[in-house]
Amino acid sequence: MANVENALDSEVLSLDTQSEDVQDEGNIILVGAPIEKATPSNPLGHEVTLLSSIMLNLGQMLGSGIYSVPGVILNSVGSIGLLFVFWLLAPLFALGGLMVYSEYASMYPKRSGAEVVYLEQAYPRPQFLVPVAFAVTSVLLSFSATSSIVFAQYALTIFDVPITPARQTAIAIAVCTVGVACELPVFVALRYNMEPDHAVVGLSTKWSLRAVNFLTGLKVLSLVFLVFTGGLVLGGFTRIDDPFANFRSPFSDSTTNPNSLATALVKTNFAFSGWQNAFNVLGEVRTHDPVRTVRKAGFLSLLLVTCLFVFVNVAYVAAVPKDEIRNSGQLIAALFFQRVFGEGFTAKTLPIMVTLSCFGNITIGQARILREVARQGLLPYPRFFASTKPFGTPLAPVCLKYFLTVFVIVALPTQDAFNFLVDLSSYPNLVFNAATAIGVWLLRKRRTLAGLAPSKYPARNIYVSLYLFSVIFLLIMPWVPPERGHADVSFWYATYCVVGLGILALCGIYYWLWIIFLPWLGGYTIVEEVERLEDGVSVAEFKRKYHPSVADTDNREQRPLLAST
Repeated sequence: MANVENALDSEVLSLDTQSEDVQDEGNIILVGAPIEKATPSNPLGHEVTLLSSIMLNLGQMLGSGIYSVPGVILNSVGSIGLLFVFWLLAPLFALGGLMVYSEYASMYPKRSGAEVVYLEQAYPRPQFLVPVAFAVTSVLLSFSATSSIVFAQYALTIFDVPITPARQTAIAIAVCTVGVACELPVFVALRYNMEPDHAVVGLSTKWSLRAVNFLTGLKVLSLVFLVFTGGLVLGGFTRIDDPFANFRSPFSDSTTNPNSLATALVKTNFAFSGWQNAFNVLGEVRTHDPVRTVRKAGFLSLLLVTCLFVFVNVAYVAAVPKDEIRNSGQLIAALFFQRVFGEGFTAKTLPIMVTLSCFGNITIGQARILREVARQGLLPYPRFFASTKPFGTPLAPVCLKYFLTVFVIVALPTQDAFNFLVDLSSYPNLVFNAATAIGVWLLRKRRTLAGLAPSKYPARNIYVSLYLFSVIFLLIMPWVPPERGHADVSFWYATYCVVGLGILALCGIYYWLWIIFLPWLGGYTIVEEVERLEDGVSVAEFKRKYHPSVADTDNREQRPLLAST
């Protein structure tokens, strides 16, 4: 066990791309979660390949977004032309983010967790502020309620059952519960070489990746089927009389309201979210150049998804009248098949695919982020949340995400839950995104002063600026009042902005109490203790080191700041 004292006025620098540690008079100064050096080098293993990286990205990008947000986007922007413009803008901004992430990853190729790792290296001062803020927001926003809500709505549509608040809530909670409940039977199946089922993410990294690959393949096929059906519509082979009606005068009724444009970009960004998912498991990639692998996976998955999403929207617009799209809510895909095939069983095909897509939206990367936060000692019971026992996987973060998902499903009004959660989950993260973009320039300068070589995969300034511009636009424009009838929630339009800022303020208050006020009041400084657990996991725990006068009289040196098991 190695003790590393991180005094608030100490100099911290973590720039060595090989060891990621800095030697200072024989002492190693660690920045962020400790690098895992178990045998094999990562206790989670190295099971991620290029194909797995692509599938991890696609698995998250091909979730509920493409089936649920086109109607909301059209209601915001007003015209078919702007609808397609935003479906092309979102991947362009994502490309800028991909370039930024690639540069960071080449500086720290051994670390999983992506943004939390990059931010801590870019902003070591004030000490612990970045990991504390990221920990609080990651925990509070680590829910997957949006997919559960869309699943509930489409499941009720399949059986022609009216969508009511009680039914939607009950089914959304049920699908979350089933996902977790499947974990035990999957483990039994794996032991006896039987076929695995859903939710193996908490049990086996290898099998969870295989499950992701299989389910993602089904998602891609379902979208290809939808695109093919759209082609038949445009070719005049279906019951749609005039498939080109919506394409005439495409920019009529366009809006210039900044709030509406920001809302549209938030929704398209939500649909494309996941392009960075493979960076969250960078430390588990088994190729000789992990950064190149996840970077290439980002390019390929972003290109494929952009093509699919654009052509899917072409299919929607060809088959469904404009006004019906605007009023479709999250059910545009169901409306599409009803228009094309009528009310028979065939019309139920796509809604069934949508429900499977939502149910199979396994997010390995997010569980890894929560685990990295725990390894830094920023969650209560850090050993419990960072441990990979009993199955060699981050089971505790998966369960934490489940309980938070159930809470937000129950707490929010059902008619506004989806839109509000999409907006809320984006706003605090926009602050981190802006800091990430600016941090690239800061680290470049720091590396130059330290005499280190440039990053292997530097991002051009145009990409960094593009990414930063999109973030700033989404931070400012939602405060502008929307046009009447174009708000995406029934209550005050900027509520999610206020709540998002409140979460960040809560981070600041927690940091001030924990790092500044309580140490001053109690007469101690913070000691970071790095411990290697039995399963090879390295965990950082923050402990209290009392000043000599207090320690001598009270004998309380190095009491844990956070409870641990």
